[in-house]
Amino acid sequence: MKLFIPLLLICFSLGCKKSETIAENITESKSTTQLIENPTDFYEKLSNAAISIIDPEVVYTPAYVGIKYPNGDVPAKTGVCTDVVIRAYRKLGIDLQKEVHEDMKANFSIYPNLEKWGLKTTDKNIDHRRVPNLEVFFSRKGESLPIIQNPKDYKTGDLVTWMIGDKLPHIGIVTHLKSENGNPMIVHNVGRGQVLEDCLLSWKIVGHFRYNK
Repeated sequence: MKLFIPLLLICFSLGCKKSETIAENITESKSTTQLIENPTDFYEKLSNAAISIIDPEVVYTPAYVGIKYPNGDVPAKTGVCTDVVIRAYRKLGIDLQKEVHEDMKANFSIYPNLEKWGLKTTDKNIDHRRVPNLEVFFSRKGESLPIIQNPKDYKTGDLVTWMIGDKLPHIGIVTHLKSENGNPMIVHNVGRGQVLEDCLLSWKIVGHFRYNK
């Protein structure tokens, strides 16, 4: 039986913004979003996929869960930040569970293995749901882009990782939608469901990627 892994080293915020500011920035209804009509670019399709899974009722659930392989997923109304990315890519026919597992199996030593994880081999249930692993995978199989504080440098379909409070990894997808300030809106889950939020510069950016298999 697996031990409970606090937060799975994935993502959770204890309050990075005042609640009233967060509430203003979150779009909780799919009806208020706008998809790109007839997207032809992969990253536009990824943005649409991310927006299509917006669901504030998803309960942030960081406990270890056994899932099937490939194309395994935790229960639909649960998940963490990495599950947003996994679910969006699955809508485009890309199974990150399988892709990450196969790369980790062949290159286990180059992936992070924090002491608290206690891993001696890969784990199909959780490897792809850990932000540090996704950062290595996207840097190896996709593009690593500059980490800049200018929101204009973050394009539709980019993947961004943050470190919240210097200890909690987080990840989200940049969409084509813009906030009132002109910032790219992010689909992510930091504990309030799968939502759309103006949060690019809310935390320390530690990773910037693009990935298309």
